[in-house]
Amino acid sequence: MITVEEALGHVLSLADATGTEIVDIGDAAGRVLAEPVAAARDNPPFAASAMDGYAARGEDASPGNSLEVIGEAAAGRAWDGLVAAGQAVRIFTGAPIPRGATRVVIQEDVTRDGDRIILGDGLDGADHIRPAGGDFKSGDTLDAPRRLGPAELALAAAMNAPSLTVARRPIVSLIATGDELVMPGDDPAADQIVASNTFGLKAMLADAGAEPRMTPIARDDPRSLAACFDLASSADLVVTVGGASVGDHDIVAEVGAERGLLRDFHKVAMRPGKPLMAGRINGTPM
Repeated sequence: MITVEEALGHVLSLADATGTEIVDIGDAAGRVLAEPVAAARDNPPFAASAMDGYAARGEDASPGNSLEVIGEAAAGRAWDGLVAAGQAVRIFTGAPIPRGATRVVIQEDVTRDGDRIILGDGLDGADHIRPAGGDFKSGDTLDAPRRLGPAELALAAAMNAPSLTVARRPIVSLIATGDELVMPGDDPAADQIVASNTFGLKAMLADAGAEPRMTPIARDDPRSLAACFDLASSADLVVTVGGASVGDHDIVAEVGAERGLLRDFHKVAMRPGKPLMAGRINGTPM
């Protein structure tokens, strides 16, 4: 009999890498990134306005100054010109900063009259510019391994990565055992119960990123359990529920041994759950 900590160590040592696959970034939520993602360009790729307002030279941004508005820049529509002394360009959030401009005066600090603006007395001192490469630079990486959540996927997309190399989802076969079990919706006899543990395990495994598959219930009969083992032969991990104790009807160890089960341990010093068994069946962790 071993401790819970020892049992956990044994179980984790049985785990095998599943290999990798390339998936579209739109299908990568919840997957585990297996290879780093390198940024294909700076982000932002240009100095960009962080606010709606007017792009001007810093030395012209003084309270009371009057500037001539000579153009307009919006996100995706840069203004191709030079901002000279006494000039400003109407600019919107996300637009490239025109040449010659070194700050953005927010529109709340401006009074506009036709093609001229007057800067207000409460002018703030911020430049309101997002510098080129302020988020990341070309060649910067999103390192692996890591679970890909919303923030990671948004970052990978901004890095211009259309697809990602991720760990293949492990296939986990769940085998519920026992004559006393029926499936939800069936009509249990007076001495039967409804199978529930495998449904909870299936949800836990899916949430952890696995691909869980449930076999039919294995009856307390060697042929029935052997058939379920056959159905689970392509899995990366086999999990049996019940049948690992020492009673006359607990046949997982017996049938498993006939099919090549090499036990790593059997009993754990905990209650409930002492008869917990782990090992490999024909090379597959079980």
